[in-house]
Amino acid sequence: MCLGIPGCIIRLDDADLMAATVDICGVRRQINISCIVDDDHPFESCIGDWVLVHVGFAMSRIDAEEAAATLKVLRELGEAQAELESMSASAGEFSPAKEEYRS
Repeated sequence: MCLGIPGCIIRLDDADLMAATVDICGVRRQINISCIVDDDHPFESCIGDWVLVHVGFAMSRIDAEEAAATLKVLRELGEAQAELESMSASAGEFSPAKEEYRS
């Protein structure tokens, strides 16, 4: 399963390498945007595009609404994960992964 994280292209870095900087929830990373560039949408027009980023590549362009909805779900999953981790830290929990009872 692949997970694409929404990010917004904020800077074009190198046209020859198809490199741009994307902002993902305040974290900035350089990515490759060759998958989203074509004759109808050239390199120079990518500033401000919302994209799904996977392993350093912008895999597709998405609209701002889809980006916001995806980020909301990812935040909720993170909160659920934190809650599960908090619950598993409680004393006396059965750990199915280890198939043992922790006291």
